[in-house]
Amino acid sequence: MKRTGLAAGAVACAAMLALTACGPRTGGDADGASAELTLVDAQPAGTQPVDEVTWAIVEGEPATLNPAASANLIIPNLCDNLLSLQPDFSVEPGVAERAEFVDPVTFVITLRDDVTFWDGSPLTADDVVYSLQQSTDPASQWYGAFALVDPDPATGIVATGPLEVTVHFVAPDSTFRDALAGQGGAVMQRAFGEAAGPAVGTPDGGLMCTGPFELAEGGWKPGSEIVTTANKEYWGGAPLVEQLTYTFVNDGSTLATALTQGEIDGAINVAPSSRAVFEGDGAGTLTVGHSTASYSFGPVSPTSAAANPKIRQALSLAIDRQQYLDTVVNGLGYVQKTLVPEFSFQSMEAADVYQAGYDALAEPTVDLEAAKQLVAESGEDLSVPLVVAVPAGAKEFAQTAAIMQAAGKEIGLRLEIDELQASDFGALFYDPSKRAGIDFVATQGYLETPGVLGYPSLFLLPPAMGGVFNWSEYDDPDVTAHLMAARNASDPRTAASEFVAAQEIFAPQQLQVTLAGTYQLTYLNSELSGVTTSVAAYSSPWALHLGGK
Repeated sequence: MKRTGLAAGAVACAAMLALTACGPRTGGDADGASAELTLVDAQPAGTQPVDEVTWAIVEGEPATLNPAASANLIIPNLCDNLLSLQPDFSVEPGVAERAEFVDPVTFVITLRDDVTFWDGSPLTADDVVYSLQQSTDPASQWYGAFALVDPDPATGIVATGPLEVTVHFVAPDSTFRDALAGQGGAVMQRAFGEAAGPAVGTPDGGLMCTGPFELAEGGWKPGSEIVTTANKEYWGGAPLVEQLTYTFVNDGSTLATALTQGEIDGAINVAPSSRAVFEGDGAGTLTVGHSTASYSFGPVSPTSAAANPKIRQALSLAIDRQQYLDTVVNGLGYVQKTLVPEFSFQSMEAADVYQAGYDALAEPTVDLEAAKQLVAESGEDLSVPLVVAVPAGAKEFAQTAAIMQAAGKEIGLRLEIDELQASDFGALFYDPSKRAGIDFVATQGYLETPGVLGYPSLFLLPPAMGGVFNWSEYDDPDVTAHLMAARNASDPRTAASEFVAAQEIFAPQQLQVTLAGTYQLTYLNSELSGVTTSVAAYSSPWALHLGGK
């Protein structure tokens, strides 16, 4: 890392894992803390310019930087969202100065008048219409957020002024505004996107956005790195970092060595298994922040035995969550009862309703005899092993699969582990052909934006209603009815009650077997500052304030 006006060299620093005087409250902590940690939502913004920063992407090289087709930590620094997610998980204006429902089914977006693309051309309503329409495609990563938008392109999302976009809905949607603070609200230039066609966001096709960093032609070197440079004309002020280079290191041990020796300047979502290394002497500082992330596994095929709830319930009963926390999460997590964590609703208006519903859920327990009985009752042909897909080189996922395998053996299930290269593992979320021959996928999921509906809807609703990850063709009419009633409700307490009613049904079915909630772990060179450590880092320009101390 090169700095302007700063002394070079690494400064050894103790990790920011200070003990606090507060313990978990009875019935579970809103933060989910299983250990007494200081959770840091955001670091002080950088104040000094920095020539170059090398940042590790632990999830591996992305397949694309097209915000409509992928979710990764590079896109938010290239493409602004209409609204901006804050470190406390609240939503503020972004390139849209206002974005509100004017009646139950009409949403109006008013853009700032000082936003330009990297090529200097102004952001217009036409660009926003183009960008949002990408997510109305059922193949889009963000289709779920747009499932209730009028599907007619002529009336659904339209420019109603040079800087005004109006979105019409077929039914009220209480989740849409917050979704615009995530990558579903990312903005691209229409002219560039239409010229690039399907290649937009690829190394050859490139990208044209309004964000704080620019992707120059040739900046993406496949298999090696992605080099971005500061957008000096950025509407929010030029970044302090002149060049931000992304490298891809998904092996936790290799990354820990590179970070603590100062070869790489920072990374979000570092491996909890390296906690002791990060807490020792090294080139930087570990911070622990709130997160909505959790480790889980779920089925990927409607014809697999994994799609049978009795098989999933049996595996859940055979896995010791405390052992999982100790061996995989390394104490940097907590038991989470279902796929929606408590942190996601703590600041919501009807938090008490959501909390009561969560508290009423059964605590995960180990019961091998009950698990064996469920396997016997499943009626499945288990002569062929069930295949669990994990990304190669990711220790936590390998451990997850090994724990699943050992638990399965205890109850008469044979599981095989398939370690996929990072690119292939990422592709299976978007390409059905990549899921052939796989029964379970072990992953770390998260809620990208505020609210409780967006994440479970991806798995529980029919694909036509936004269930883009509903690969097992799960279909429970009561769950669908309650989730949609919650989404359509204008009264927050009604929405909360409807969600809780759905949760009472889907949580025991274990469509996604949640193993543990986790905190967000960020390692940062000691001479840098300004990286948000909360869940907002997933979908806000987290490097915008990155600079020297």
